[in-house]
Amino acid sequence: MSGVVLALSGPGQTAGISVFVDHIIADLDVSRSAVSLAYMVGTLCGAFALPWIGRAVDRFGVRRVLALVALAFGAFLSLLASVQELVGLTVGFVGARAMGQGGMTMIATTAVGIAVTRRRGTALGITTAAGTAGISLFPLLSERVITEIGWRHTFLAEAGLIWIVVLPIAWWGMRGVRRVPEEGERSGADGHGPAEATAWPLRSIVRTSMFWAISSAVACSGLVTTAVFFHQVSVLGEQGLTPTEAAANFLPQTLAGLLASLLFSAATDRFSPKLLISGAMAVHAVTLVLLPLVSPGVTAMAYGATLGAAAAGARGVEAAAFPYYYGTASLGTLRGLTQSIAVASTAVGPLLLSLGHDLTGSYEPVVVLLAALPAAIAVAAPFARRPQPTAPGNA
Repeated sequence: MSGVVLALSGPGQTAGISVFVDHIIADLDVSRSAVSLAYMVGTLCGAFALPWIGRAVDRFGVRRVLALVALAFGAFLSLLASVQELVGLTVGFVGARAMGQGGMTMIATTAVGIAVTRRRGTALGITTAAGTAGISLFPLLSERVITEIGWRHTFLAEAGLIWIVVLPIAWWGMRGVRRVPEEGERSGADGHGPAEATAWPLRSIVRTSMFWAISSAVACSGLVTTAVFFHQVSVLGEQGLTPTEAAANFLPQTLAGLLASLLFSAATDRFSPKLLISGAMAVHAVTLVLLPLVSPGVTAMAYGATLGAAAAGARGVEAAAFPYYYGTASLGTLRGLTQSIAVASTAVGPLLLSLGHDLTGSYEPVVVLLAALPAAIAVAAPFARRPQPTAPGNA
């Protein structure tokens, strides 16, 4: 069920919104940079809501918060269907990004992290793989529906889908989601293995290098993938692909993302998450650097596959790493903060790439320059120190 919820965050994800961009530009008669700016402002504003959503999950439970988020998500998609100018578009982006890309994603993976204690990484891998498949298929399905009924009615159809599917899952399907005591809690273990479930104060967490290693990786992954996904038709068009071929490139991204979600998440049950983060960032960097070599055919498919694998791998490791290092007692609050950072980072990418294209006349130099960010994190992540659990008396 969490995999379905994660998949249905698709209309609020960059991949899901990207197929609407050209239609919005033509219908509202605005520039690409103006839409990118609206998207950036909407995403940044939406990111501020996520820490509150995370705290609400810890306080009120997954069930109630997911229901409210789904109701709001559908409402904002309905708003996007009726926009006539940039202000309304920006407000719609605020809600779609906060509730869809942020809230639905965070709640879906947090629910699994809270309820599952044994082989948590594998469970999260299955959830993330199912969600990644749904998210990546949304552009192809939406493009087909837009052709039949128009972009405005497609937004309305997506809103109805969210309400029909997610609300029953939230109200009836998530009744049994409760935090299960960790083995360390039951046996009084002294901190060896996965972190004990004693609640870490957030101020202590943000002082650890591991928090910043993981958060930086997620933020960087969001920034670079959002940048190229948002303008994918245009970016790959510059490399010689037709709009149909560029949209179809989401397919190898989907397949590779599925496999990477399973492999990276399951690997956290056996290997250090920080090393896996480093690996995902290295794949990101290499993929971006090789963009100038992409052309229709095999190289385009390889580009899509490696980019999808890197993005899905980073998300999968992050979902498993935080309960591994910090326990589950305040997992909603922690993931609300990191998801806020991740969503905020996605706001910057599309505008940076759009402005860089306006200045240089090409996407290639900007994309290659962005590769320096994941490369730096790939080098630094292995040096992050394992956080030491705070004693209960000092928490």
